[in-house]
Amino acid sequence: MSPGRTLVKVRIGSEEYSLRSDRPEEYTRAVADHVNKALKDVLSAGTIVESQKAAILAALAIADELFQARAAQADLTGRIERLPAELTRLLPPAKRASRATGAFAPSGDAP
Repeated sequence: MSPGRTLVKVRIGSEEYSLRSDRPEEYTRAVADHVNKALKDVLSAGTIVESQKAAILAALAIADELFQARAAQADLTGRIERLPAELTRLLPPAKRASRATGAFAPSGDAP
């Protein structure tokens, strides 16, 4: 095992796995627990008895979570990128011009 890698034994379904990871042990266990929960959810939801099919459906559920998180992140990134323009629009006209050019006009209120 290379330096910095940990060996973590986890149980997913009825099987025990020895995982080597560069991540902290707690992280690796949390990921394995997430997979185990997804597998249990699939098995408890229907009549699937084949572990391979259940694993595939659990993987699809986890992939769906990933795709939804990526879409939410992209939406949030877009909203954040539009925020300066939206905030500039709310400024008084005299301030908008100075913000748009990047110049800051001296204010009579400044010390």
